[in-house]
Order: sequence, then C-alpha cells, then structure tokens
Amino acid sequence: MADRVKETAKQEVERLAHIAEEGARSGAYLYPFRGIYYFATHKDLYKPLAARLAPTMTLGLGITTFMFLFTYVPQVAVLFFTSGPLAALSTVLLVLSESSTLTMVLSKALLIEDSLIDTFDGTLVAQGQQQLVAKERQITSGGAGAAIGKLGKLVSKPLAKFSPTALIRYFMYLPLNFIPVVGTIAFVILQGRRNGPTAHNRYFQLKGMSGTQREKYVEERQGAYTSFGVAATALELVPLAGIIFSFTNTCGAALWAADLEQKSGTAPQLREQAKKAT
Repeated sequence: MADRVKETAKQEVERLAHIAEEGARSGAYLYPFRGIYYFATHKDLYKPLAARLAPTMTLGLGITTFMFLFTYVPQVAVLFFTSGPLAALSTVLLVLSESSTLTMVLSKALLIEDSLIDTFDGTLVAQGQQQLVAKERQITSGGAGAAIGKLGKLVSKPLAKFSPTALIRYFMYLPLNFIPVVGTIAFVILQGRRNGPTAHNRYFQLKGMSGTQREKYVEERQGAYTSFGVAATALELVPLAGIIFSFTNTCGAALWAADLEQKSGTAPQLREQAKKAT
C-alpha cells in the first residue's frame, strides 16, 4: 500500500510539473496582463464596464461589510493558531480576498454577464475578427469605427446563469487560506485551473464547438489554460480592483482567441471539428 501511495504521488507530481512546463512555454499567463494594457489604451472598451460599475461596486461594498461583521472574529480566532500576532492583519487580508471572490462570482452571474460578452466580442472585432463574432451576433457599420459601437443584438449567450457549483467549490477550497502563503497559492491554482477554460466559453461558442470538443481542446492545452487562469484569478482577488480586472481578463482572453485564429493551422482545425459536429 505504501509503495502504491508513493507511486501515485510521484505520478501526480510529474503531471503537475508537465502542466507547469506546458503553461510556461505557452505564454498564456501573459494574456491577462496584455489585457490590462489593451483595455487601458482602447477607451471604447470602457463602455460595458461603465454601464455596470455602480451596481457592482454597491454589491461589493455590501458583501465586504457583511463579511467583516459576521466572519472576521471567527476567522481571526482560527488564524491566531497559525499566524500568531499577525492574525489580525492576516484575517483582514483574508476577508478582503473572500469578499472580492464572492463579489466576482455573484456579479458575473447576476450583473455583468452581458457586459463581459460585449467586452470579449468588442476586442475580437477590434482585432479584425468580425466574421467570427458575426456567427453569434449582428455586426453593424455604425460606431464611427469603435468596436463596441459595431456590436448588434446577441443571437445567444454562452455563459450560464448563477450556478451553485462555483460557490460550492469556492467554499471547499476556502480552508486552504488558513495555511499561510502555501495555502493561498494552492487556492489560487485550484481556482485558476477551473477559471482558465471558462474564460474562453464565448470563443468555443463562436467556433461552434460541442461540449465534447471543448473538453478535448482544453485537455490538450491544459497547461496553457491553467496558467492563464492562475494569472487571471490572482488579479481578480485584488480587493476593490477585482471587478475591473474581470473586464481586463476578458479582454486578454479575447486577445488570446484572436491570436489562435491568426495562427496557421489552428483556425482550420477548429473549423473542421465544428463541421464534424454538425
């Protein structure tokens, strides 16, 4: 039994090392940061964020206030045993991180879904991918060249409404944060592994990929999607600024999708997969 456990652990370490190496080679972890620059330098992309900023910030303030009132004291008591004198400060940072995560989950489900889709599609249009976007929404000739101004009515929406699964996973992983440094890193990696593929839900829909095709596509690029997800998740955990980073991450995901379309062989392969599904 002991040998079997050791062998299993060895295989898991090797698998994680392979994923990390693949992610580093892919450069996908850079796209969230490219998204920040691109978003900041394309003012027409501000419109979806500006339209939902006030209600989202209000939601975030309410969640943060609730978390400090009802969860700070119990958590500082637990962290006292792991952080000692630093427990008070560690708990403040932890509660801010928890509040930011909860705000992201709820706002994406209830408030900013359409705005994130507009940001993704607008970035693709700005990158010359009008034909790709036109498969799932109307593209107009208006907007004086501004990408967002050219976006018409959506044909369908790729992002599911609120699912308790995201919150369940979040609370399952939450105790990791009680372990200083290492636990928080593990929390971000586990969340990022899930969030990476989710960032391309819109891209998969635009390509007409089935659920099976998506799973296979992501599995073949697990390192790239995990590295993107880890970087994006870390940014969205930043208190107060997390909501803005959710838009810049969406922009980065769209830039990645546009690059995939431009690479020789990638686009034809996906189109062939989509044809086989019909």
